[in-house]
Amino acid sequence: MSAAREQILSGIRKSLGRGPLDETGMAPIRQRLQAPSRHIIPARVNLDAEGLVALFISKAKGVSASVDEVADMAAAPQAVARYLIKENLPARLVQAPGLADMDWSVAPTIEVRSGLAEEPDEVGLTPAVAGVAETGTLLLASGPETPTTLNFVPATHIVVLRRDQIVGPYEDAWDHLRANAEAAGSQPRAANFITGPSRTGDIEQKIEIGVHGPLRLHIVIVER
Repeated sequence: MSAAREQILSGIRKSLGRGPLDETGMAPIRQRLQAPSRHIIPARVNLDAEGLVALFISKAKGVSASVDEVADMAAAPQAVARYLIKENLPARLVQAPGLADMDWSVAPTIEVRSGLAEEPDEVGLTPAVAGVAETGTLLLASGPETPTTLNFVPATHIVVLRRDQIVGPYEDAWDHLRANAEAAGSQPRAANFITGPSRTGDIEQKIEIGVHGPLRLHIVIVER
């Protein structure tokens, strides 16, 4: 633990009138972290894998996201190119370094840069940790391979999601995140749940799209 973090936690313990936790006090905390409890799960997610995919697509479209399905990652670049043409968007994008294995030679008209999103980047492309069928929500994690700026800076956000990453409830999405973190040996600095394009009702209680983030959200679901 860093000195700064220990100083902060020590201040909190002092304000609560508590000292450092001994092993007896730490045991239940470790147990809860290793086996987190699950809350009430909606009955609508009690489905097989195909049912969860169908529910995810329905819920995602219900919050103004668009969805495409492709057979494999080799077909994903062409799907992205079709979407850019359909929406009359520029033939260029910035992608997450974690998608460096995408073969853009099948879509040679697309100009691709890898790294952080900056103004005036118009299209960002990222992978996802999981898709939550419960609400049509995407879970994305920050890191060197998946810069968070890609999620929020460009007006158009395109997400590549494998079918086997689509789960029922939020609890299962957190399980995916924990498994990824364990494999990587560290937790992401941030995790973002994204449900449809950015929207707000702050302005005269009227829903406005794209005020605080992307105007469009497009999901490419990869079979395998």
